[in-house]
Amino acid sequence: MAPLVKTYLFFIIPLLLLASSNVLAQQDIVDPDAKDPGINDGGSDYANPPIESATLGQWAIDNPNAGVAAMQLQLMPNDKVVWFDTTSLGPSGFKLPDGAPCPNNPDANNQPDCYAHAIAYDWKTSNYRPLTLQGDAWCSSGNLWPNGNLMATGGTNSGDKAIRVLANNDDPKADFDTRLNVLADTRWYSSNQVLDDGAAVVLGGRDSFSYEIVPPQMEFPKQRFDLPFLKETQTPALGPGKPVENNLYPFQFLLPDGNVFLFANNRAITFAPRTGKVVKQHPELPGGSRNYPPSGSAALFPLKLTADDQPVKAEIVICGGNQPNAYEVVDARHVTEKQFLPALQDCHRIQPLAPDAAWIDEQNMPSPRTMGDLIHLANGDLLMLNGAKAGTSGWEDSTDANLTPVLYTPYKPMGQRFKELTPTNIARMYHSCSALLPDTRVLVAGSNMHKYYTFEAEYPTELRVEKFTPPYLDPALDNQRPAIDAQGTDKVIKYGQPFKVAATLASGDPLVLGDIKVTLLYPPFTTHGFSQNQRMVVPAITAIENNVITAVAPPSGMIAPPGYYILFVNYLGVPGPGLWVHIE
Repeated sequence: MAPLVKTYLFFIIPLLLLASSNVLAQQDIVDPDAKDPGINDGGSDYANPPIESATLGQWAIDNPNAGVAAMQLQLMPNDKVVWFDTTSLGPSGFKLPDGAPCPNNPDANNQPDCYAHAIAYDWKTSNYRPLTLQGDAWCSSGNLWPNGNLMATGGTNSGDKAIRVLANNDDPKADFDTRLNVLADTRWYSSNQVLDDGAAVVLGGRDSFSYEIVPPQMEFPKQRFDLPFLKETQTPALGPGKPVENNLYPFQFLLPDGNVFLFANNRAITFAPRTGKVVKQHPELPGGSRNYPPSGSAALFPLKLTADDQPVKAEIVICGGNQPNAYEVVDARHVTEKQFLPALQDCHRIQPLAPDAAWIDEQNMPSPRTMGDLIHLANGDLLMLNGAKAGTSGWEDSTDANLTPVLYTPYKPMGQRFKELTPTNIARMYHSCSALLPDTRVLVAGSNMHKYYTFEAEYPTELRVEKFTPPYLDPALDNQRPAIDAQGTDKVIKYGQPFKVAATLASGDPLVLGDIKVTLLYPPFTTHGFSQNQRMVVPAITAIENNVITAVAPPSGMIAPPGYYILFVNYLGVPGPGLWVHIE
């Protein structure tokens, strides 16, 4: 070997070994922002890197005064957004027109009530009309039926066992059909979950340690299932008229095996809804209380399907909330001097179908949040918005409004999953709601921290309606935005069968396998920071020919309960406007 080469190797080899040892040493260091190996990355949705906008979204007032504060909200397949509040706490901001009949209000001594407490809001035109709310729906629950009708369940006072159904049609006079005292138990602060056959579990509520299954019809035999777990997770009351609970509006999610994952306070189980049998006890989630009134947020991640019907991974995230005593130190029924504890900032994930299912620490949110919504966006990302940074749910029980929405991309590397977006200037705190619209924007309404409609306060009753434009609607991305051809798309999707979606790109480029993702969103009933029945399914694409996508429908109602979904087509993370389809 030449002397020069020997000299070169004499110096370079030690340097390479040193560099190698440094790399190994760096790998051994625990980086708090590194990806947690306990969290599956979910697999790539595309063969190429997704397109990301540098914009942070924007807000716009959609209506300066909708008259009724949005306590409960549901997007319907007829493109009306229905929301309502309560009939027992005085007038709303929407007085019925002169000459209109004023229905008697059983929660106000059967006196005529000339104020609307529910509206149907046309998200395309921003127009709205009153609906008649009978039986107080204050802090109630709801879901859509397979035919697209809205069922609203429970409430308090005369409405605590009520069912109200609003038809999914274009009749300008359509109104709630209400039956009082038809549920098996009182349902105040309960939650609903649609099952594989379209029936709904109506579960929990104040002093209701049970659930029942309500089929898609108004008349049915009452059947009550006791669920001791709900009593076990209730924080003991402090005395007459001073409940704390911490397990109201429990989080429910239908799992791909047909069982239901149930989370209340700081604990979770999986149970068989047809029998009430608890099939799995999950570990306790440390750190605080996550349900009402500390009011954290929860969501089921998109269910990604395969063409050959491989087992579907289900993963759930829970974020925020507050300390177990946060309500009792702030609410006027417990104290005379309010103490607003900081909301929680942590998030945790679990895969409940895994044999050794355990909570995995997720990256912390950029800011603390209680009463926030956590909703799916059209491209499969999630959006956190609304809520407060301190306190809990309850009248005047929170402060420091969280005005900044957060984009949550759960399968990015740890440390990159949350991105703060453009803040609003309207506080959306207790009793506010949001919904993803078919045009891929987000409608936001409500906020009333007070017993009555109150407009002279730090956080007044909010009757303005906003729309948030997420970053994926950046005009610079319009050339990559897909457009669905409704004529060439199957609007009825049969379980397990292939279906067609025709779409084009504004650029004129052909759709290519690997660059396209289809998402199907079941629109949720949102109230008190929990989007009940929210579900996104990502069907497998088997072919794309001449801009016609062939995908495989979900195999059963356990993956996608029967009903109406919004179908979106995404090009490398850029979605186009959606189309209503029916899965059956």
